[in-house]
Amino acid sequence: MLDAAVAWMNARGNTGQWGTVPYSRTAGGVERVRRYTTECAPYIAELDGGPAGTLVLHTGPSPQMPMIAPADEPERYVRLLVSDRRHAGRGVGAALLAHAVRETRRAGVGLLRVDCWAGGGGDLVAYYERNGFTRTESFLAGAWPGQVLARRVD
Repeated sequence: MLDAAVAWMNARGNTGQWGTVPYSRTAGGVERVRRYTTECAPYIAELDGGPAGTLVLHTGPSPQMPMIAPADEPERYVRLLVSDRRHAGRGVGAALLAHAVRETRRAGVGLLRVDCWAGGGGDLVAYYERNGFTRTESFLAGAWPGQVLARRVD
């Protein structure tokens, strides 16, 4: 699913978010997915009997993003959200984010955060805003522009 997302983004001219190499062939890509499934809480959305998207939750931002400080309260953090482009427009990502809100609330935590690529005209930032998140802080990871967004769930 991640490899297909990279190919889809590249076909639209987006080479800045995840680069041009399939995710499974990037340095550390396979190991990162392994950590997502063993150290975090992964969720998979299904449509028509197959995987349609995935979301990974954790208790804070990735250590690979040292410029993002943990919150000063308990939080849940969306480490990954990706949907199968064959199901585009069917609300898979929004359903996974709604699930993240429920899981965060169920854990007795009041804050859900995410960081994302802020390049390409800010379309991804706007997507999270449409799903109830508010911009908090911008950052640069090298030349990669990022945005942290938060959503209160209590």
